[in-house]
Amino acid sequence: MPFGLPAELIALAFFLAGVVLVIASVETFIEAVAESALSIGLSGFFLTVVLAGTDLENAILGLAAVADGLPDLALGTVFGEALFVLGAAVGLAGVLTPFETSVPRSYLLLVLLAPSLLFALAFDGTLSRVDGAFLTVAFLPLLGAVYALERNRGTRYLSAEEVEEALEGGSETDDDEPSGGDSFRERYEGWYQLGVALVATVGMTVGSELAVTGARDLLSVLGVTGLVFGATVMSFVASLEELFLTVEPARQGRPHLGVGNVVGSVLFFVTANVGVLALFGPIDTSGTVMTVHWPFFLVALLAVAAVFVRGRVGRPEGFALLGLYAAYWGVNYLL
Repeated sequence: MPFGLPAELIALAFFLAGVVLVIASVETFIEAVAESALSIGLSGFFLTVVLAGTDLENAILGLAAVADGLPDLALGTVFGEALFVLGAAVGLAGVLTPFETSVPRSYLLLVLLAPSLLFALAFDGTLSRVDGAFLTVAFLPLLGAVYALERNRGTRYLSAEEVEEALEGGSETDDDEPSGGDSFRERYEGWYQLGVALVATVGMTVGSELAVTGARDLLSVLGVTGLVFGATVMSFVASLEELFLTVEPARQGRPHLGVGNVVGSVLFFVTANVGVLALFGPIDTSGTVMTVHWPFFLVALLAVAAVFVRGRVGRPEGFALLGLYAAYWGVNYLL
């Protein structure tokens, strides 16, 4: 035992440090990309779906798990993060700051139909590399559909300026910075952002390896399966930022920002996220995947869609969604 510390404590430290490093690196990467994306005049809602909903940290942690021979851990994070976004994030937003929102029915229909391809391919008990290719490619037309819907709307669902404010987190520029520094930054902005993105990529790689190494050791200590650990502990820690992406916009009176995150997350989780994982090797989708994870996911998805159709997420709905997420944890550890 290095430094005289228990093995489980060291494993937990590795796991938490890795997840934190991945999250911080992903946020830095997205901000670097967003600065250029916002300047080309894309729809704000489309950018929210892509930048907030495309959960890169989940995919990176999942890929590291698959590479280390833990595909069930990777699959667990997909279902776990999806349930966290739908149950915990939307539920907590409703409890803390009840909000009203008018979500276009076309987006709700898109989100409800998106999981059908994954379910059909997973029904035989295995996601093959060919299945993974289909799912990965399927993400692109879904993004194209969101983009087309936004272009055809008379009024955009979300303005680009609101996305920019959300991504910046309300931070203000430092007016006291010397003008020479601003001039240098402006002159080499493209190279600067490229450098930031590359450094963030290194952070994602190192963090994912730390997290999976710690997770593997924790699995042996706790005596639970990778699927259960990924669906609960790992996805919970990796998804904490989803609370801020959903709760904070609702508190500020801009719940449509959170809606964009929910829409983008679901579309990404059920296509490209799990698809890329399957490209690296077959993934078992039998057993509790069909009897526990799929039912909970579909119930949560239908519940969120129903409250969005009503146009109001209040405390009763919020507590119900939080209860559903708590039940998901309970069932995972009881079975």
